Amino acid sequence: MSEIPLIVVAGPTASGKTGLAIEIANYTDGEIVSADSMQIYKYMDIGSAKPTQKERARAVHHLIDFVDPKSDFSVADYTVLAHDIIADITRRGKMAVMVGGTGLYINSVVNDVTFGETDTDYELREKLMNEAQEKGSDYLLHMLREFDEVSANRLHPNNLRRIIRAIEFYKTTGKPISEHQEETKKKKSRYNPLMMCIDWDRQVLYDRINQRVDIMLREGLVDEVRRLQEMGLTRDMNSMKGIGYKETMDYLDGSVTLDEAAEAIKQNSRRYAKRQLTWFRRDERIHYLNSDNAFEEAKKLIDDFLNKKQGH
Repeated sequence: MSEIPLIVVAGPTASGKTGLAIEIANYTDGEIVSADSMQIYKYMDIGSAKPTQKERARAVHHLIDFVDPKSDFSVADYTVLAHDIIADITRRGKMAVMVGGTGLYINSVVNDVTFGETDTDYELREKLMNEAQEKGSDYLLHMLREFDEVSANRLHPNNLRRIIRAIEFYKTTGKPISEHQEETKKKKSRYNPLMMCIDWDRQVLYDRINQRVDIMLREGLVDEVRRLQEMGLTRDMNSMKGIGYKETMDYLDGSVTLDEAAEAIKQNSRRYAKRQLTWFRRDERIHYLNSDNAFEEAKKLIDDFLNKKQGH
Protein backbone atom coordinates (compact mmCIF):
# COMPACT_ATOMS: atom_id res chain seq x y z
CA MET A 1 0.00 0.00 0.00
CA SER A 2 1.49 3.35 -1.01
CA GLU A 3 1.78 6.00 1.69
CA ILE A 4 -0.93 8.64 1.86
CA PRO A 5 0.45 12.19 1.35
CA LEU A 6 -0.41 14.52 4.23
CA ILE A 7 0.55 18.17 4.67
CA VAL A 8 0.78 19.23 8.33
CA VAL A 9 0.86 22.83 9.58
CA ALA A 10 1.78 22.60 13.25
CA GLY A 11 2.78 25.28 15.73
CA PRO A 12 1.95 27.26 18.83
CA THR A 13 -1.11 29.33 19.53
CA ALA A 14 -1.39 32.64 17.60
CA SER A 15 1.31 31.66 15.10
CA GLY A 16 -0.89 32.14 12.02
CA LYS A 17 -1.50 28.44 11.32
CA THR A 18 -5.10 28.87 10.16
CA GLY A 19 -4.29 31.52 7.55
CA LEU A 20 -1.35 29.54 6.18
CA ALA A 21 -3.35 26.30 6.06
CA ILE A 22 -6.15 28.00 4.07
CA GLU A 23 -3.60 29.33 1.55
CA ILE A 24 -2.08 25.84 1.26
CA ALA A 25 -5.51 24.19 0.87
CA ASN A 26 -6.33 26.58 -1.97
CA TYR A 27 -2.92 26.03 -3.58
CA THR A 28 -3.14 22.22 -3.48
CA ASP A 29 -6.91 21.76 -4.01
CA GLY A 30 -6.99 20.54 -0.43
CA GLU A 31 -9.31 20.33 2.57
CA ILE A 32 -8.37 21.18 6.14
CA VAL A 33 -8.39 18.66 8.98
CA SER A 34 -8.21 20.49 12.31
CA ALA A 35 -5.95 19.09 15.05
CA ASP A 36 -7.05 21.26 17.94
CA SER A 37 -8.42 19.78 21.17
CA MET A 38 -10.54 22.87 21.95
CA GLN A 39 -11.94 23.68 18.50
CA ILE A 40 -13.70 20.29 18.46
CA TYR A 41 -16.34 21.67 20.88
CA LYS A 42 -19.62 23.26 19.83
CA TYR A 43 -20.55 26.70 21.24
CA MET A 44 -16.90 27.43 22.19
CA ASP A 45 -15.88 29.75 19.37
CA ILE A 46 -14.11 32.82 20.74
CA GLY A 47 -11.95 31.25 23.45
CA SER A 48 -10.84 28.40 21.18
CA ALA A 49 -9.96 30.83 18.31
CA LYS A 50 -12.01 28.80 15.83
CA PRO A 51 -11.70 29.79 12.15
CA THR A 52 -14.28 32.46 11.37
CA GLN A 53 -17.20 31.80 8.98
CA LYS A 54 -15.31 33.87 6.39
CA GLU A 55 -12.22 31.65 6.80
CA ARG A 56 -14.30 28.48 6.65
CA ALA A 57 -15.88 29.71 3.40
CA ARG A 58 -12.40 29.83 1.82
CA ALA A 59 -11.64 26.13 2.44
CA VAL A 60 -13.52 23.02 3.62
CA HIS A 61 -12.78 22.40 7.33
CA HIS A 62 -13.18 19.08 9.15
CA LEU A 63 -13.18 18.16 12.86
CA ILE A 64 -14.21 21.50 14.30
CA ASP A 65 -17.44 22.37 16.06
CA PHE A 66 -18.88 18.84 16.39
CA VAL A 67 -18.47 17.59 20.00
CA ASP A 68 -20.89 18.49 22.79
CA PRO A 69 -18.77 20.24 25.46
CA LYS A 70 -20.39 18.07 28.16
CA SER A 71 -19.07 14.90 26.46
CA ASP A 72 -15.79 13.10 26.96
CA PHE A 73 -13.66 12.98 23.84
CA SER A 74 -10.28 11.25 23.74
CA VAL A 75 -7.24 11.35 21.49
CA ALA A 76 -8.23 7.80 20.44
CA ASP A 77 -11.65 9.12 19.31
CA TYR A 78 -9.94 11.91 17.40
CA THR A 79 -7.48 9.57 15.68
CA VAL A 80 -10.19 7.25 14.34
CA LEU A 81 -12.15 10.17 12.88
CA ALA A 82 -9.04 11.84 11.41
CA HIS A 83 -7.90 8.64 9.66
CA ASP A 84 -11.35 8.23 8.08
CA ILE A 85 -11.55 11.86 6.94
CA ILE A 86 -8.01 11.90 5.48
CA ALA A 87 -8.76 8.65 3.62
CA ASP A 88 -11.96 10.18 2.18
CA ILE A 89 -10.22 13.43 1.13
CA THR A 90 -7.46 11.43 -0.58
CA ARG A 91 -9.93 9.09 -2.28
CA ARG A 92 -11.63 12.13 -3.82
CA GLY A 93 -8.28 13.19 -5.33
CA LYS A 94 -7.76 16.12 -2.96
CA MET A 95 -4.94 16.93 -0.53
CA ALA A 96 -5.48 16.62 3.23
CA VAL A 97 -3.99 19.59 5.12
CA MET A 98 -3.85 18.94 8.87
CA VAL A 99 -3.52 22.08 11.00
CA GLY A 100 -3.36 22.60 14.74
CA GLY A 101 -1.40 23.05 17.90
CA THR A 102 -2.40 19.90 19.79
CA GLY A 103 0.83 17.93 19.43
CA LEU A 104 -0.71 14.74 20.80
CA TYR A 105 -3.42 14.76 18.09
CA ILE A 106 -0.91 15.39 15.29
CA ASN A 107 1.56 12.84 16.63
CA SER A 108 -1.11 10.14 17.04
CA VAL A 109 -2.32 10.52 13.45
CA VAL A 110 1.00 11.07 11.65
CA ASN A 111 2.73 8.24 13.53
CA ASP A 112 -0.32 5.97 13.23
CA VAL A 113 -0.53 5.31 16.99
CA THR A 114 -2.85 2.43 17.85
CA PHE A 115 -5.21 2.64 20.81
CA GLY A 116 -6.84 -0.51 22.17
CA GLU A 117 -10.01 -0.89 24.20
CA THR A 118 -8.01 -3.12 26.56
CA ASP A 119 -6.00 -0.20 27.92
CA THR A 120 -8.98 1.74 29.31
CA ASP A 121 -10.31 1.49 32.87
CA TYR A 122 -12.75 4.25 33.78
CA GLU A 123 -13.12 3.12 37.39
CA LEU A 124 -9.36 3.23 37.94
CA ARG A 125 -9.24 6.63 36.24
CA GLU A 126 -11.84 8.01 38.68
CA LYS A 127 -10.02 6.48 41.66
CA LEU A 128 -6.72 8.10 40.56
CA MET A 129 -8.47 11.43 40.06
CA ASN A 130 -9.80 11.27 43.64
CA GLU A 131 -6.32 10.40 44.93
CA ALA A 132 -4.89 13.40 43.09
CA GLN A 133 -7.45 15.68 44.74
CA GLU A 134 -6.60 14.30 48.19
CA LYS A 135 -2.82 13.92 47.89
CA GLY A 136 -1.80 16.09 44.92
CA SER A 137 -0.47 15.28 41.47
CA ASP A 138 3.10 14.85 42.78
CA TYR A 139 1.87 11.76 44.64
CA LEU A 140 0.66 10.21 41.36
CA LEU A 141 3.86 11.22 39.57
CA HIS A 142 5.85 9.42 42.27
CA MET A 143 3.62 6.34 41.77
CA LEU A 144 4.21 6.46 38.01
CA ARG A 145 7.99 6.73 38.51
CA GLU A 146 8.04 3.30 40.18
CA PHE A 147 7.17 1.52 36.91
CA ASP A 148 7.67 4.11 34.14
CA GLU A 149 10.51 6.48 34.89
CA VAL A 150 10.72 7.70 31.28
CA SER A 151 7.11 9.01 31.34
CA ALA A 152 7.50 10.37 34.89
CA ASN A 153 10.52 12.44 33.81
CA ARG A 154 8.75 13.65 30.69
CA LEU A 155 5.49 14.78 32.32
CA HIS A 156 4.93 18.03 34.21
CA PRO A 157 3.19 17.60 37.62
CA ASN A 158 0.38 19.88 36.35
CA ASN A 159 -0.35 17.52 33.45
CA LEU A 160 -2.61 15.38 35.61
CA ARG A 161 -4.60 13.91 32.74
CA ARG A 162 -1.51 12.46 31.05
CA ILE A 163 -0.08 11.19 34.39
CA ILE A 164 -3.34 9.35 35.10
CA ARG A 165 -3.42 8.02 31.53
CA ALA A 166 0.16 6.65 31.90
CA ILE A 167 -0.70 4.88 35.19
CA GLU A 168 -3.97 3.54 33.74
CA PHE A 169 -2.15 2.20 30.66
CA TYR A 170 0.41 0.34 32.79
CA LYS A 171 -2.17 -1.06 35.23
CA THR A 172 -4.37 -2.38 32.39
CA THR A 173 -1.69 -3.68 29.98
CA GLY A 174 1.32 -4.40 32.23
CA LYS A 175 3.46 -2.34 29.86
CA PRO A 176 4.80 1.23 30.39
CA ILE A 177 3.15 3.70 28.02
CA SER A 178 6.62 5.05 27.12
CA GLU A 179 7.56 1.58 25.82
CA HIS A 180 4.32 1.44 23.81
CA GLN A 181 5.13 4.87 22.33
CA GLU A 182 8.63 3.73 21.31
CA GLU A 183 7.19 0.62 19.62
CA THR A 184 4.68 2.79 17.79
CA LYS A 185 7.49 5.00 16.46
CA LYS A 186 9.11 1.95 14.84
CA LYS A 187 5.87 0.91 13.14
CA LYS A 188 5.53 2.10 9.56
CA SER A 189 2.88 4.79 9.27
CA ARG A 190 0.29 4.87 6.49
CA TYR A 191 1.27 8.52 5.84
CA ASN A 192 4.00 10.34 3.99
CA PRO A 193 3.87 13.68 5.84
CA LEU A 194 5.22 17.09 4.88
CA MET A 195 5.35 18.94 8.21
CA MET A 196 5.91 22.66 8.69
CA CYS A 197 5.71 25.36 11.34
CA ILE A 198 5.93 29.17 11.13
CA ASP A 199 9.06 30.29 12.96
CA TRP A 200 8.50 33.47 14.98
CA ASP A 201 10.84 35.45 17.15
CA ARG A 202 9.73 34.44 20.66
CA GLN A 203 8.91 38.00 21.80
CA VAL A 204 6.94 38.73 18.62
CA LEU A 205 4.93 35.53 19.16
CA TYR A 206 4.20 36.56 22.77
CA ASP A 207 3.03 39.99 21.54
CA ARG A 208 0.72 38.28 19.05
CA ILE A 209 -0.70 36.13 21.88
CA ASN A 210 -1.34 39.19 24.06
CA GLN A 211 -3.08 40.99 21.18
CA ARG A 212 -5.21 37.94 20.44
CA VAL A 213 -6.43 37.79 24.06
CA ASP A 214 -7.42 41.48 23.90
CA ILE A 215 -9.36 40.77 20.68
CA MET A 216 -11.11 37.74 22.26
CA LEU A 217 -12.29 39.88 25.16
CA ARG A 218 -13.51 42.61 22.79
CA GLU A 219 -15.36 40.00 20.72
CA GLY A 220 -17.30 38.73 23.73
CA LEU A 221 -15.37 35.98 25.50
CA VAL A 222 -17.03 36.80 28.83
CA ASP A 223 -20.53 36.48 27.32
CA GLU A 224 -19.53 33.20 25.66
CA VAL A 225 -18.41 31.72 28.99
CA ARG A 226 -21.52 33.03 30.74
CA ARG A 227 -23.71 31.31 28.10
CA LEU A 228 -21.80 28.05 28.56
CA GLN A 229 -22.36 28.20 32.32
CA GLU A 230 -26.08 28.86 31.74
CA MET A 231 -26.09 25.68 29.58
CA GLY A 232 -24.91 23.75 32.65
CA LEU A 233 -21.20 23.53 31.91
CA THR A 234 -18.96 23.49 34.98
CA ARG A 235 -15.26 23.97 35.61
CA ASP A 236 -14.65 20.26 36.26
CA MET A 237 -15.55 19.39 32.64
CA ASN A 238 -12.59 18.93 30.28
CA SER A 239 -13.95 21.44 27.79
CA MET A 240 -14.02 24.20 30.44
CA LYS A 241 -10.45 23.55 31.55
CA GLY A 242 -9.14 25.19 28.38
CA ILE A 243 -7.11 28.40 28.64
CA GLY A 244 -9.42 31.40 28.39
CA TYR A 245 -12.40 29.55 29.84
CA LYS A 246 -11.13 28.70 33.33
CA GLU A 247 -9.73 32.24 33.90
CA THR A 248 -12.97 33.85 32.68
CA MET A 249 -14.92 31.67 35.13
CA ASP A 250 -12.69 33.01 37.92
CA TYR A 251 -13.79 36.51 36.88
CA LEU A 252 -17.47 35.52 36.68
CA ASP A 253 -17.44 33.96 40.15
CA GLY A 254 -15.88 37.16 41.53
CA SER A 255 -12.51 35.80 42.61
CA VAL A 256 -10.52 38.08 40.25
CA THR A 257 -11.05 41.32 38.33
CA LEU A 258 -11.44 41.32 34.55
CA ASP A 259 -7.93 42.81 34.18
CA GLU A 260 -6.49 40.04 36.37
CA ALA A 261 -8.34 37.39 34.35
CA ALA A 262 -7.04 38.90 31.08
CA GLU A 263 -3.47 38.91 32.40
CA ALA A 264 -3.83 35.28 33.55
CA ILE A 265 -5.10 34.23 30.10
CA LYS A 266 -2.14 35.95 28.46
CA GLN A 267 0.38 34.41 30.83
CA ASN A 268 -1.10 30.91 30.56
CA SER A 269 -1.29 31.20 26.76
CA ARG A 270 2.38 32.23 26.58
CA ARG A 271 3.34 29.29 28.80
CA TYR A 272 1.28 26.95 26.65
CA ALA A 273 2.97 28.28 23.50
CA LYS A 274 6.34 27.55 25.07
CA ARG A 275 5.28 23.96 25.82
CA GLN A 276 3.96 23.56 22.26
CA LEU A 277 7.26 24.79 20.82
CA THR A 278 9.19 22.34 23.01
CA TRP A 279 6.94 19.50 21.82
CA PHE A 280 7.29 20.36 18.12
CA ARG A 281 11.07 20.95 18.34
CA ARG A 282 11.42 17.26 19.22
CA ASP A 283 10.10 16.28 15.77
CA GLU A 284 12.95 16.48 13.29
CA ARG A 285 10.58 16.17 10.32
CA ILE A 286 9.24 19.70 10.80
CA HIS A 287 10.42 22.41 8.38
CA TYR A 288 10.52 25.92 9.89
CA LEU A 289 9.18 28.75 7.73
CA ASN A 290 10.25 32.37 7.99
CA SER A 291 7.31 34.35 9.38
CA ASP A 292 7.82 37.13 6.76
CA ASN A 293 7.21 34.86 3.74
CA ALA A 294 5.86 31.62 5.17
CA PHE A 295 3.52 30.85 2.26
CA GLU A 296 6.22 31.35 -0.38
CA GLU A 297 8.53 28.97 1.52
CA ALA A 298 5.67 26.51 2.03
CA LYS A 299 4.92 26.52 -1.73
CA LYS A 300 8.51 25.52 -2.54
CA LEU A 301 8.36 22.64 -0.04
CA ILE A 302 4.98 21.52 -1.39
CA ASP A 303 6.12 21.62 -5.04
CA ASP A 304 9.15 19.52 -4.15
CA PHE A 305 6.97 17.14 -2.09
CA LEU A 306 4.42 16.67 -4.88
CA ASN A 307 7.12 16.20 -7.55
CA LYS A 308 8.71 13.46 -5.45
CA LYS A 309 5.29 11.85 -4.94
CA GLN A 310 4.76 11.77 -8.71
CA GLY A 311 8.27 10.40 -9.21
CA HIS A 312 9.65 13.42 -11.12
